[in-house]
Amino acid sequence: MPQRPATDSPAYGPLDPLDQHRGPVGRALPDAPDAPTADELRLPEQATPDRHALDRPGPGSRHTPGPDRHTPDRSAPARPVPERHVPERPPTERHQTAGTQNLQLAALIEEAGFSHAGLARRVDQLGLEHGLDLRYDKTSVTRWLRGQQPRGATPALIAEVFTRRLGRRLTAQDLGLDACAPVYAGLEFAETPQEAVDIVASMWRKDNGPQSELRRIAFTPAGLVVPSRDWLIGRTDERVARDGSTLARPDPGPGAPAGAATGPVGPAGPAPRGQAAQGAQAGRTATTSTGPAGGQAAAPAGGPTTGPAAGAAAFGARVPTQSRRPPIAVEPPFQDPARDPRPALRVGRGDIAAIRAVGDLFRALDHAYGGGHARQALVRYLESEAEPMLRGRYGEQIGRALFGAVADLTRLAGWTSFDIAAHGLAQRYFVQALRLSQAAGDRALGGYVLVTMSQQAVHLGHGREAVQLARVAQQGVGTAVPPTVQALLHAAEARGHGLLGDVRSCTTALVRAERALAAARTGDELPAWARFFDEAQLSDEFAHCYRDLQQWRTAAQHAEKSLRLRSPAYARSRIFCRLVLATARLGMGDLDEACGMATDALRAAGEMRSARSLEYVRDFHRRLTPYRGSPVARAFEETARQAGVI
Repeated sequence: MPQRPATDSPAYGPLDPLDQHRGPVGRALPDAPDAPTADELRLPEQATPDRHALDRPGPGSRHTPGPDRHTPDRSAPARPVPERHVPERPPTERHQTAGTQNLQLAALIEEAGFSHAGLARRVDQLGLEHGLDLRYDKTSVTRWLRGQQPRGATPALIAEVFTRRLGRRLTAQDLGLDACAPVYAGLEFAETPQEAVDIVASMWRKDNGPQSELRRIAFTPAGLVVPSRDWLIGRTDERVARDGSTLARPDPGPGAPAGAATGPVGPAGPAPRGQAAQGAQAGRTATTSTGPAGGQAAAPAGGPTTGPAAGAAAFGARVPTQSRRPPIAVEPPFQDPARDPRPALRVGRGDIAAIRAVGDLFRALDHAYGGGHARQALVRYLESEAEPMLRGRYGEQIGRALFGAVADLTRLAGWTSFDIAAHGLAQRYFVQALRLSQAAGDRALGGYVLVTMSQQAVHLGHGREAVQLARVAQQGVGTAVPPTVQALLHAAEARGHGLLGDVRSCTTALVRAERALAAARTGDELPAWARFFDEAQLSDEFAHCYRDLQQWRTAAQHAEKSLRLRSPAYARSRIFCRLVLATARLGMGDLDEACGMATDALRAAGEMRSARSLEYVRDFHRRLTPYRGSPVARAFEETARQAGVI
């Protein structure tokens, strides 16, 4: 993998003191004296939006202009245009009806004490955090107050500015603006479990193939801050139980479909007789995964597995029979018994065990063949099976286990998306998995989700964010997890330090990981997602770190050890490690051996559906630049070109 410079995108230091709503102390948007004037707070009377005065950011903005955009002559007054000649506006820029003022936005500006210029400045600054060069000013705010809808990501950015200032979560709708633009879609850390279900279920339904719009959403480093902060300072939801016969119907909020309902529900009734029998059987044959405070959730039995192949075997042998159930409509989001006479699905232990066994299967496929092989099938399973369960009937204990099992699968959907280079989609799945893990009350799983996010940040060159995510995970998990999980958390931090070139911090984190893994015992109960982390994996982490630190000999030693210990079932990890070893050999001056190893890895990568595997090959090819005149280097380049890798 190429070593890219860390970005300067903002993120809080996880060890800094936190303010519950504004992040770390001292990191809020700068406050300048900007008390609003009386004229700014007074809405203009009978104001009509000017057709030509579009709310356009200045030069350099990354917003894409609509098809009918043109630059007006601001030095001349706008001429009135007869109504019959006004063209239809592009959907990206909508105006409210003439004379309609945005009273919601005006009230919040007054409450926050913003001047128009102060609000515009804060929106511009927040845009920079997301890589957007915005050029809003006080006249832009005036147009918003007159009913003009800002384009693109701006509504979400404005809502975030007010959220930070007022200390409570606000959405674009709360400001009288359009809903969140794609830059924030899926990055929301929902306030309630059922709101989280709505968000992630919408993603499952829209993630419907290679041409899906979600596959093209960009990764945003700034999108890592709020979810990790909210997870760290948040508490486990008081209630997740649902009873289809007593669903509450609170106000669904603006724009929600008729009949939509959210909120806590009553306890689930007794499980059907068939499921009760399945639950008893599952209780006799299942192992457990550790929850936040010693809580346990059902998982497939058979003892700790040593490789992903065991997961596939478990899928065929141990998946409990699920109860027969009719298809359940998922629109509107929650069933209303008064409108839908069909009974909601009752979820039992057999259903939870089945979800976990499916997770083992997809993990095995991912390790052996790459994320692209079964990713779409995994998402369809979540949509067709997991969503009806989440919207079904269950008590508190079953509900927690259900949210934990679905959180694990959602994280895996993100991981496989990451492996095919759909980085924005992967980031959003990770955020939603983090929220579902909070509903499950499983801090260890939440910490693992953050580690996964940290690994993605390393891969994309964001070392600073990677370190912070790993440290947030360590703080949130504490010491009440098995030593293997502790080792995993410290290894993730070390990878971030390695990318940044911080030798001392990287070495310290690696030593902590090594000591933690040494304290692990064979009989330790581990969640299924942590069983891959063994001595072979730790050696792999060491090799990557020392490669990034350009300590070639040490990197080669750890890579060789990892390959000796690593099971063939982890085919993709072996490809990565071979290319790390090839890079180390190249750094040591052994060109022939390096190219030979890289060629073997290239052939193996051709059997995978993994964009990351090909990126490792391309990284090695870039490192060959000083040796392009060598016959062995030219031979590797020709092989890679024939394979379509370069």
